[in-house]
Amino acid sequence: MIKIEDVARLAEVSPSTVSRALTRPEMVAPTTRERVVHAAHQLGYQPNKLARGLRKRQSHLLGLMVTDILAPFHATLAKGVQDAAEKHGYVVFLFNTDEQPEKERRYLKELQGHLPEGLLIVPTSQTRQNLGIVPGLTVIELDRTSGTPGVHSVLVDNVAGARRAVEHLIQLGHRRIGMVAGPPTVTTAVERLEGYKQALKAAGIPFQRRWVATGDHKEEGGYRAARQMLELPLEQRPTALFAGNSEMAAGAVLAIRDLGLRIPEELSLVSFDDTRWARLMQPPLTVVAQPAYDLGYLACETLISILGRQEPVQATSLRLATELIVRSSAAPPPQR
Repeated sequence: MIKIEDVARLAEVSPSTVSRALTRPEMVAPTTRERVVHAAHQLGYQPNKLARGLRKRQSHLLGLMVTDILAPFHATLAKGVQDAAEKHGYVVFLFNTDEQPEKERRYLKELQGHLPEGLLIVPTSQTRQNLGIVPGLTVIELDRTSGTPGVHSVLVDNVAGARRAVEHLIQLGHRRIGMVAGPPTVTTAVERLEGYKQALKAAGIPFQRRWVATGDHKEEGGYRAARQMLELPLEQRPTALFAGNSEMAAGAVLAIRDLGLRIPEELSLVSFDDTRWARLMQPPLTVVAQPAYDLGYLACETLISILGRQEPVQATSLRLATELIVRSSAAPPPQR
């Protein structure tokens, strides 16, 4: 590895002169500067940006932790974060926790060694405790919250989005509506379940616990939860399902097909999250679309704005609106 001393030796100047020539060229005589630049190019010298940033107390590094990088929502969110960071000259270190608090803890320790300026994180169930590893770091939580005091958040309006999806099914005539819900330890799952309950209550439909089955935000969990409800006796079985995210919706579709049911003739299905497969499946899936890219982009812009301020900033929470996209997977309930 070429060092600054190697450049100084070839240019016949001191290392401090090389540093000034490359970072503060106005402080060095033009002939000396040209000699240093020529020597640096000849040797292929690359200045250590991290070391230079640390001297200025600016590493221009941000951490991003998501819980499932294979999920289209998180991949799109990460793209938004990266695009915003690149616009401001920041580099993003991406970590995938797989919803595992231990992985999150290990990655926070790894990230700490790179001295990041800020962190964007989709929390796990133990993020509040794990953030103690990086005290004083500016943090923005995405998609869900951990309840950590002083932490900023950028979220979507989960309650309103879920309520609108269930209202759509009610308007089609459904009264036995099941929900494939996410884990009760995740705030988005809790909020979407609340939206489901609000829609039922407003329509005068009693909430029934047997019509809510909990998945794990994964395809396998969605499959199990859907089958749990669809294997009820015919007169007790839901005529429509609302899936709490796209991964569980995929599992629900598989369960519906394995049971020989037709969408929407025998069972209607609506999901939170829009994906490419949801548009391409037959029939195309009615969804509550989240602005995943905007969520990541806005969160990163907010973080960089906070980092640029001299005075402390009180914790803020932003909520973005969702959109119900009506396609062909929901219809009036079958007449029996």
